[in-house]
Amino acid sequence: MTPTPLLVPTYAQMLRALSGWLEKAQAQVSGAQAEALLSERLAPDMYPLATQIRFVCLQAQEAAFRLRGEALPETLGRLAEEGRNAGEQPGTLADAQARIAEALAWLEGVEPDGLDAGASAPLALELPGGLAFDMTGKEYVRDWALPQFYFHLITAYAILRSRNIELGKADYVPHMFAYLRPGSMPQG
Repeated sequence: MTPTPLLVPTYAQMLRALSGWLEKAQAQVSGAQAEALLSERLAPDMYPLATQIRFVCLQAQEAAFRLRGEALPETLGRLAEEGRNAGEQPGTLADAQARIAEALAWLEGVEPDGLDAGASAPLALELPGGLAFDMTGKEYVRDWALPQFYFHLITAYAILRSRNIELGKADYVPHMFAYLRPGSMPQG
């Protein structure tokens, strides 16, 4: 499978799921307590929920620029910085939903084959601290882009679950209901 039909729908459906989790959290926990969820962490050395959300949105867009061999735009740099500082400035659930909506809108503008040319091209991934990786675009998608996206996504899910937000498998993969065989939904 080429990158575009793999990444764009995957990112979009999981961003919509993340938005739904935040809606459920807001419905289950009142006002200030709901906003306080954004500062929650799984462990003291991990980023809070607010950062996880921003990094999910960042990852959903960053791959496209890397696969096209383009420099990351300033807007993504600001999103990354916002994420790194979310421990001190978590923002609001409305801010988090706005970031998700922005990422979804951006994904809608990706051409049907807009990322495919980069699949076999060499790609250099340079990370803070001096780590540098050389791979093809296809390897980048498989070994970095998708794992990073899912890491931050599932961490957000786990933070919400650890704070007693009632989420289940159906909330994690709501897109699967499009494939539900008629009559196969358990009753009761």
